[in-house]
Amino acid sequence: MKFQKLVDMGKRSPSSLDTYRSILGRHVLPGLGELRIREMTVARIDAFLGSVWRSVGVDSAKTARSVISGALRIAVRDRALDTNPVRDTDPLESGRKKSPRALTREERLLWLEMLESDPAAVRKDLPDLSRFMMATGVRIGEALAVYWDDVDFEAGTVDVNYTVIRAAGLGLIRKSTKTEAGERTLPLPRWALDMLRRRRAVTLFPNGPVFPNSLGGLRDPSNTRRDIRKARGGDEFAWVTSHVFRKTAATILDEAGLSARVVADQLGHARPSMTQDTYLARKAVDRKAADALEGALDRPEQGEPKKRAD
Repeated sequence: MKFQKLVDMGKRSPSSLDTYRSILGRHVLPGLGELRIREMTVARIDAFLGSVWRSVGVDSAKTARSVISGALRIAVRDRALDTNPVRDTDPLESGRKKSPRALTREERLLWLEMLESDPAAVRKDLPDLSRFMMATGVRIGEALAVYWDDVDFEAGTVDVNYTVIRAAGLGLIRKSTKTEAGERTLPLPRWALDMLRRRRAVTLFPNGPVFPNSLGGLRDPSNTRRDIRKARGGDEFAWVTSHVFRKTAATILDEAGLSARVVADQLGHARPSMTQDTYLARKAVDRKAADALEGALDRPEQGEPKKRAD
């Protein structure tokens, strides 16, 4: 009930509520639901979280931990427990993360050539969506939430203030980004502006999303990820996901010598450390970000050495 109030107040996402309910029903209640409050010891909770971790992964275990902690916090408030035992459970670590892999310049060009030659990918806007995400570093939900009103062709910028999610009972909705740092105005490289101008000239939905569904409405991020998986072909691009475009933009900016603060602003991170840890607030991002991305789709000169970002 408390979490529902936070959703109603706009302080939590409806999708977060759906996730909490799912973890509660699928894991927490089956695993701990028959225990009395006083039987919820550190050892029992540790053992339960460990089993969730081993069976479905660390992210689900962390969510289960939050669900249990919230319930026992109420028990402490009502004096059914003296302290919340979740606080003393072992930390849930996912282990050493793989270094993020980005598309090299050659791979970016090959990726777009492959998509352009695929009628299904073209019909689903995957070439232009890939370009937009590499030009901005936005998340796929943020890209699909951009409306034409968010694009300022005169200033050469795009406002990123929303993301698309699917909420139970509501369907697809356009909600504000997670944090204030997530709301940002991004300058665009010329090639991205040219692509948007071309799309604007032929769109049937001038008041809707830049990348709409077939009816001009919001597009489902999950379905779009699936479309990307289908389009990526064989082994050469089997590792490519929508998030790779975000990592690619971050890598380009980093290789251009831009500071972690500038890259974090571009990606919508409040803390540069998050950007450095995962991919390598202020509203407007440095123009140097767009300048660095300007040559992202240029063809390499004859004999130029090729780089690979593994």
